[in-house]
Amino acid sequence: MTTAKEDDLRRGKIIVLGANGKLGRMVSKLWPSRGELITVARKEGLADVTWKPGDDVPAVLASETRAILALWGATSGVLSDNARLAEAALDLAVAVGALQVIHMSSAAVYGAADRAFHEADALQPVGPYGVAKRDMEDANAAWHRPNGEAVRSIVLRLGNVAGADSLGQSLRRGPSVTVDRFPDGTGPQRSYIGTVDLVRVLKALTENTAISGTYNVAARQATAMADIVTAAGMDVRWTSAPPGAIQSVVLDTSKLGRLLPDLRIASSPAELVVQARAGGFLPCPA
Repeated sequence: MTTAKEDDLRRGKIIVLGANGKLGRMVSKLWPSRGELITVARKEGLADVTWKPGDDVPAVLASETRAILALWGATSGVLSDNARLAEAALDLAVAVGALQVIHMSSAAVYGAADRAFHEADALQPVGPYGVAKRDMEDANAAWHRPNGEAVRSIVLRLGNVAGADSLGQSLRRGPSVTVDRFPDGTGPQRSYIGTVDLVRVLKALTENTAISGTYNVAARQATAMADIVTAAGMDVRWTSAPPGAIQSVVLDTSKLGRLLPDLRIASSPAELVVQARAGGFLPCPA
């Protein structure tokens, strides 16, 4: 049962942090009711508000805000910023009275295995980005220990977002893409989510500010990267996978499925390409 405050805030605004980044621009473009969003960026650009941690909080951010999408973060450079920004998003939620913060983590926190990863699995990242996202999750948990659940955190361990990953970069360069071939003759496969489906997940989560916890977010079935290349109308150039290359990263998404049972997330290469184009990550065919 929700409180009267929660019922009022359900009709409030959603702050999007990191609005100038890849995910932020995509969410702003595809969100079904743009008037719900207040987009925020640390540098001037296309966002509604320019704000960074340490600045005074603008009054517009404190106007009936119900949730915060913390889409900001670092994929290169100072990766420790991920933990700092997670804490800043929670502090902002307290300052503006938001009940929920949604943080973007990654499948990279798990490392590699020959089975699907569950949320309860030990985190054993193998690269700096995965380590930084694990540290971000740890910082989020540490913030809540003294602060409790007045602000509820949702941590989303994202699979590959179609078009926003390294494969998407290669597809934008075209007209062919080099794909690793492993000793069994196949290429890499990943748990993917399309841009339209990711926005639908975020929309559903922000409609219930009582939700908290950690969720794997991707389609139920993994997708072969080579099939996405073909679906985008480009040629696959095979090369022998180098030592240490990860063949499979697959997420078990049954927990999210129980939370959002009516939400279908596409895994077909053709639909992932369509959604990547809708999100602005791939050019549309001439």
